[in-house]
Amino acid sequence: MIELLSGNNLRGLAAELIATFMFVFMGIGAVGAATTAGLSLLPLDASGLIIIALGHGLGIFIGIVAIARITGAHLNPAVTISAIVSGNLGVIRGASYIIGQLLGSIIAVFLLELFVWTTPEAEGLGAHTLSISANEGLVIEFILTFFLVFTVFATAIDKRGNAAFAPLAIGLVVFVDHLIAVPLTGASMNPARTLGPALIHGMWDDHWVYWVGPIVGGIAATLTYVLLFGSKDDRDRLGTLKIGSGEVN
Repeated sequence: MIELLSGNNLRGLAAELIATFMFVFMGIGAVGAATTAGLSLLPLDASGLIIIALGHGLGIFIGIVAIARITGAHLNPAVTISAIVSGNLGVIRGASYIIGQLLGSIIAVFLLELFVWTTPEAEGLGAHTLSISANEGLVIEFILTFFLVFTVFATAIDKRGNAAFAPLAIGLVVFVDHLIAVPLTGASMNPARTLGPALIHGMWDDHWVYWVGPIVGGIAATLTYVLLFGSKDDRDRLGTLKIGSGEVN
């Protein structure tokens, strides 16, 4: 607990909180724009889908650009857990990131509910629900997060990757994943993104899908990337859990 509250870890927590707040505020704000500006979500039309996808894709892009030099810009517990499993991030520092991510999401949804989208049409705004079975949703979230975390490793975590293109590549993955899966699962890929609306609106149906799918998908992407494409040092580090403050950058 003492190390979790160290200045370095609190700095990481604050950075992840702010960037995740930005991402969730922009993403769910875009959902509100698509819902309350005369565009129908049910059935979802092309304009509404593009607005939602752009809001999330640009939100993650901006968040990554803002704090990449501080924490590596995870903004997602699934990414943080994957970094821990790969040995690139210490458990305690990773825990500080996840706390920041969850708090950032909750605060963003609370403020959206309080000050921005307050109309009856915005009830449950941003909450993820399934239009398919839970097992199908689990598979979809696994696949979407596999794409996302594989891209994170290839561009941002692997020192041989082109880090300059990481924000764009990750933002595009989030954008396209939303185009594919918003009508199916809401395209979470991120337990923090799902937790905020679930907590504020009290909507917990199939909530486990949005934790298990992204976390398992992220770990699968980590193992695939490191074992097939990682350096010898990456493979040696895989699964070597650091308790302290080892970090990606």
